[in-house]
Amino acid sequence: MVRFHAAFLSSYTLCALAFAPFAAAQIETAAAAVERLRESKLDPRECYRVRDIAFTAEDARFYLTDGYLIFRRPVNGVTVSALFSADTASGDGEVLLIPPHRSERISLASFTQSPTLNQHFKTALFVFSDGTGEELRRQVAATNARRAPEEGLLLAQRWDSTVQNIAASFTTRLVRDLLGTRRTENGFFYAAVSTPALGNFDLVIDPRARNQVTAGQISDRDGRSFFDLWMHFEARSFRDRRRQRDAIENKLSDYKLDVTLTPELGLKAVTEMTLTPAQTGERAAAFDISPRMRVTGASIDGKPVELFQREGVRANLIRGDDNELFLLVAPEELEAGRPYRVRIEHEGNVVTHAGNKVYYVASRGNWYPQGGLQFSTYETVFRYPKNLRLVSSGDLVEDATSGDTRITRRRAGSPIRLLGFNLGEYEQISTNRAGYLIDVYANKQFEAALTRVPMFAPLPAPFPRRNAVTRPELTPLPLPASPVERLKHVAGEVGAALEFMASRFGPPPLKTLTVSPIPGTFGQGFPGLLYLSTMAYLDPADRPWSQRSESHRLFFSELIHAHETAHQWWGNTVISAGYQDDWLQEALANYSAVMFLERRKGPRLLDAVLEDYKRHLLSKTPDGEEVQSVGPVTQGLRLQSSKNPDAWRTIMYEKGTWILHMLRRQLGDERFLALLADLTKRYRFAPLSTAAFQSAASEQMPATAPDRKLEAFFENWVYGTGVPALKVAHTVRGTAPRVRVTVTVTQTGVGDDFSVDVPVEIQIPRSRPVTRWVRTSNEPATIQLTAAAAPTRVVVDPGNSILKR
Repeated sequence: MVRFHAAFLSSYTLCALAFAPFAAAQIETAAAAVERLRESKLDPRECYRVRDIAFTAEDARFYLTDGYLIFRRPVNGVTVSALFSADTASGDGEVLLIPPHRSERISLASFTQSPTLNQHFKTALFVFSDGTGEELRRQVAATNARRAPEEGLLLAQRWDSTVQNIAASFTTRLVRDLLGTRRTENGFFYAAVSTPALGNFDLVIDPRARNQVTAGQISDRDGRSFFDLWMHFEARSFRDRRRQRDAIENKLSDYKLDVTLTPELGLKAVTEMTLTPAQTGERAAAFDISPRMRVTGASIDGKPVELFQREGVRANLIRGDDNELFLLVAPEELEAGRPYRVRIEHEGNVVTHAGNKVYYVASRGNWYPQGGLQFSTYETVFRYPKNLRLVSSGDLVEDATSGDTRITRRRAGSPIRLLGFNLGEYEQISTNRAGYLIDVYANKQFEAALTRVPMFAPLPAPFPRRNAVTRPELTPLPLPASPVERLKHVAGEVGAALEFMASRFGPPPLKTLTVSPIPGTFGQGFPGLLYLSTMAYLDPADRPWSQRSESHRLFFSELIHAHETAHQWWGNTVISAGYQDDWLQEALANYSAVMFLERRKGPRLLDAVLEDYKRHLLSKTPDGEEVQSVGPVTQGLRLQSSKNPDAWRTIMYEKGTWILHMLRRQLGDERFLALLADLTKRYRFAPLSTAAFQSAASEQMPATAPDRKLEAFFENWVYGTGVPALKVAHTVRGTAPRVRVTVTVTQTGVGDDFSVDVPVEIQIPRSRPVTRWVRTSNEPATIQLTAAAAPTRVVVDPGNSILKR
């Protein structure tokens, strides 16, 4: 929604007649809308010399102070784009945007060196479907701006192809809005702004997005394109609760998938689901699917509908995913609240052969159409070559063969958000733990890439030859005969982790948990289906030499089984409210795994993991900054920028684990476990936000705690960056039995606004140690107490409960 400067409101009525020819008319098909968008070019007759036009688009304010404003030709009476050029002697434009949250200001400053966006510009391209074009035209009339067709001709010649190319990235969105009658309510606003100081950057305001305001810049690094997200937050009208996103988002439920894998493992599928529109007034329903898939046909309630699918590279970069957006266009408006049965046919190649008859699914979460991740029941039938085994989420209903085809039917009776599958020439074992069936699969051979990796170990070096270049001599290490050799070990690890977590967090989403291998060095936890790296099927002594560091050993031998198992609760039962909350799911899964290992192998393993994570957080990026300083955990995958493509993982997973560990130490074990159990009940099949997590954690805080609502804790550790260095000193006055002890804690290495509650232990002869909590700041913090004798030792954070240097 766009609001304009109050000075121009009184002129709206007078201007309306001047633009009567542009009244909108209904467009019948997506194809017709695309054709008219293609024909829409910058119109020299609609170029104006403008001064002092100002408008507000949610949190962003634009000033077109002096310059030329040229419109593209309307599409069925709707203006969808305009260009502003300040290429005059006194020309100027300005944009002002102040992020509402500290974490967003930190993010913006990391890219622009300023916590606010206040930039003058010479050129700005606007694309919109929210009524901005009509309002700009009214302002042009209200200010009596003169036409400038000669300048318009020059601008059109210079900019038309650029405008066409950029606007084309938003074709799918424009088509969706133009086909409906709620365009000004649900439409979007986009600006490409060119500034002397920051270069070109993009601003998008989209009411259909979970966070409506997006600003950033497209960058390239090492041949890869990034959209560096400067800021991304909920728009003002949504923060004020004047608008609700739930009133816009359609609901999808009751999925049924009929999938055929050909002998060549090409995939052909029919996906059916129930669509319940949130609003009346729209004809187009939007879906996402992997670019490896092609949608070939669709119907709604048994009637064929128009299909529109078009690649939008810039829009996809800004959205932050690789999915393709496509539309199903009904002949009439869809009614709010009425269930429609949607049928979509799609095909493609999502199964990849890794050699040695090892396969994996490349598009694990987006191989079928979705409209946002929503909980639904699923029924599936897979038809595939009978020499393979195929596994997927859900309880087994039927497994049979017919000729050369194997047919497997499954049903996920509890709601899940994602349905994955995997396949291969597997061996299998099954086990029951805590009342749950665990099916574990292994490939019969290792993937080709692993067998080609030099599996070398160093030999003792011989006496060096004079003037020779010395290097470690290597001897090849043979791979085990088959991953099957570790099948029982993997089953035991997953089973023990599932039993530990089910006893503390309650039931997982499904009664059957299937474990399958995937080539590479990662894992994933889907509802009822785990993907475990092949490395987990190798004994540590048999892994490639590059995967034998202590960090790799901890991950592949100790953590990966339990971490991915924990995602049955964190990520599949309790879900993220938005990407800013994704850190919670990864941190909760990882810390659940760490607690499981601590229970089995003692606190030393916990300390080893935390120390390893601290070392990673304090390491340097290629640009010379500490990894932990790249951004707060709440930025999630936004941290995967052109500046530091890999820092996101360390911050989300490893700093997130430290945050939970510090919270546990403040709460105590009993209260911390009560918090986790409460979360899995309160947010079962529901989204958990960072703010809601803080609220739930604060309910468990002791009444006497200095940071009872955890405001300082979250402000510094969750929404901020920094790892402090802490030093403690003490002085003594008086003599036994009445000694006055003053303890001083000094904090360095962080910003002036950073503070942390830290325990200090005072050890006194022939007495139990005394622990006091101290709130640090940019000034030394002191506490005083009276003791029977002088302390023998004063220790800051003796239990490793704070992430510190």
